[in-house]
Amino acid sequence: FFFQAEDGIRDAQESRGLGDVYKRQGQYNSMAGVLRDKNNPVVFFDITIGGFPAGRIKMELFADVVPKTAENFRQLCTGEFKKYGKPMGYKDCALHRVIKDFMIQGGDFIKGDGTGSISIYGETFEDENFMLKHEDPGTLSMANCGSNTNGCQFFITCKKCEWLDSKHVVFGKIIDNASLQTVRKIENTPVDANNKPKLAIVVAECGEL
Repeated sequence: FFFQAEDGIRDAQESRGLGDVYKRQGQYNSMAGVLRDKNNPVVFFDITIGGFPAGRIKMELFADVVPKTAENFRQLCTGEFKKYGKPMGYKDCALHRVIKDFMIQGGDFIKGDGTGSISIYGETFEDENFMLKHEDPGTLSMANCGSNTNGCQFFITCKKCEWLDSKHVVFGKIIDNASLQTVRKIENTPVDANNKPKLAIVVAECGEL
């Protein structure tokens, strides 16, 4: 999953200076804690890295713009979605792909390697719309393997990623600086040649706030 973004990896890796990181953090701080819509759901991930607590990521889901996509993610956070009577979702799921200055990717609780797919609507579901853009670090968007192949996999951007617009459905954002710092810890975790983290990065707990 996420093959549409491969052409953007080189672009994403062009800006790596500390000054650029601080600039992006300052840009994010200006909107920290502000919800797009007060009625939108807010969910969380409690992250561990190498078995140790690394922080919480709080995310607003844009149900006001992409209600179907937001509800899929929300139920996978809360455990409401069940298959054969067993809750399925992101709890204990690993983030399997990390690319510094680009994005962190996870959500494959089926196979764990980026090839699994399931949703509350079936194996995949269609692109709801592309109204929202990958404008800031902390943007929450659907990973896919082509048009209308959304499932359980997602990514969170580490910078503006405009080349992903109209290819991946944006459906949320992280909402405070503490969450951004957790994303930065994940982003800076050592990875192998295939961008797989060398330390297990796991959603130890998740739910709705």
